[in-house]
Amino acid sequence: MSGQPVSFDASHPPHGHPENIHPSTQQSDKPSTASHPPPTKPDPTLQDASKGRVAASATSSTTELASLKMNLRSALRQFPDFPSPGILFEDILPLFANPSLHEALIHALHIQILFTGKAADPTLSRSNDVDVIVGLEARGFLFGPSLALRLGAAFVPVRKLGKLPGPTQTAPFKKEYGEDFFQIQADAIKPGQKVVIVDDIIATGGSAAAAGSLVRQLGGVLLGYMFLLELDFLKGRALLDAPVHTLLATQERET
Repeated sequence: MSGQPVSFDASHPPHGHPENIHPSTQQSDKPSTASHPPPTKPDPTLQDASKGRVAASATSSTTELASLKMNLRSALRQFPDFPSPGILFEDILPLFANPSLHEALIHALHIQILFTGKAADPTLSRSNDVDVIVGLEARGFLFGPSLALRLGAAFVPVRKLGKLPGPTQTAPFKKEYGEDFFQIQADAIKPGQKVVIVDDIIATGGSAAAAGSLVRQLGGVLLGYMFLLELDFLKGRALLDAPVHTLLATQERET
């Protein structure tokens, strides 16, 4: 082996590595092809794969939600002529008497809330895009707090007149006989927060509309309403100015 040092002089390139006197042929100088997209643009095959995963996830969630709804709906009890003749009362309390059903209800609402949010704002993609769950007195309190906890959101109650301490905002709504009022604490919702209103049933829609008015009075962004049941023949959703979703059942006519 020679004892002479190896020269890296430009006029004498290293042994085995001939001098490169031609223009660079790095990838940035190569024309783009379908298999080699330019580095400044995303690979369309990766984009397609991502879209496929999103579509598959949405399909899976839809299938799961349908199964949950079926199980929950079968657990409801019906009482004819309660609380007055001609009324078919749907009893939701069995859903809270069974821990498995209670968990299934909150999970189903969680999935449905994601769809509710995206219906109002297509940029929403995660559960924490919902900032506040507003529950109406009194049955909205049964599942509203648990749903808010699952979403990582705040829970805010809307109550009848005189039930909340401190400064409040008030909105009226019509009942079958006369008028009533809902209130919300004045600092419960910050301007710009995204809100979903929940209750057990939508009938005439007056109380839910009043709650929506309160949300907007405080500067909240109302994504939609979520109900477990709906009396469709009363056309209550016509009063509401945000997407309306019924999770379990709809009665299309009086019994």
